[in-house]
Amino acid sequence: MSETFALVDSPQPATRGSQADAGSRQDDAEGVDGGVGLTALLVAAARAIETHRHDSLARDVHAEHFVRAAPACADWPVRIEQVPEGDDDPLWGRFARYFGLRTRVLDDFVLGSVHGGVRQVVLLGAGLDTRAFRLDLPSDCVVFEVDRAGVLAFKQRVLTDLAAAPRTRRVPVPVDLRGDWATALTSIGFDPAVPSVWLAEGLLFYLPSPAETYLVDTVDRLTTGGSALAFEAKLEKDLLAYRDSSIYSATRDRIGIDLLGLFDLGPRPDSAGHLTAKGWSTVMRTPFDFARRHGRGPLPEPNDALEGNRWVFAHKPGP
Repeated sequence: MSETFALVDSPQPATRGSQADAGSRQDDAEGVDGGVGLTALLVAAARAIETHRHDSLARDVHAEHFVRAAPACADWPVRIEQVPEGDDDPLWGRFARYFGLRTRVLDDFVLGSVHGGVRQVVLLGAGLDTRAFRLDLPSDCVVFEVDRAGVLAFKQRVLTDLAAAPRTRRVPVPVDLRGDWATALTSIGFDPAVPSVWLAEGLLFYLPSPAETYLVDTVDRLTTGGSALAFEAKLEKDLLAYRDSSIYSATRDRIGIDLLGLFDLGPRPDSAGHLTAKGWSTVMRTPFDFARRHGRGPLPEPNDALEGNRWVFAHKPGP
């Protein structure tokens, strides 16, 4: 459910993320055609479906091109009309609508921060995110996209074929998140002394607990007052309790993505509480809160794999 990233164990010297062969098409495809990387294509397909809805919450005209460029998902739908059951389909209906809603909510979070004066946007595990191309960002804003070199190269190849141009300055940061991504980020122009807004979209529940805590601590270390962070968390004590959820079973059986096999099943840290203890203000919401607010998106149902999902919005007070 992430954009895509490499699992974080502990900070190590960056190696894989800067290999020269990442630019080849074969290696590019490998960046998104398996494991967690394949979830980036799932989210892209969901954004494509959302884009073509008459009541779309978010539009991404590039999303379907990512889907069509990867052999692993060449036959996936990119419009709800291509789904026989339509919105009743648990995968391409309900689950895809969830991703569309999440995209809109985090778009609004980024735009709100930028309108408040923030000019640095950091996308952790950026994957196939196209906010630098989609959002109405000021020309002096910088979007840093942190992910593996192969993933970023695949995305760049597709965008180049489309002659797509970002609306603001876009800086890919090709580094494996198991490596020293903080140094890679700061060495390429990110300024910790300037307020920033960060997204960890669909990322943290793939990480072991210590890795999540390390990532949150690193964001805290690299941010100054006036910065913001949004991330997605799961509160279930036992994720396997939902192993038969229609979302998990449809994703596993129909497109070969075993989300429960990719999630870290160990105890989760209280990252929102951790940030609060460090002086951040945090707000936690359910996706259903926003579905009701927008009048679109998933609502609770029995044996719901989305029941424990929470979206956390954190702000670091200014001086």
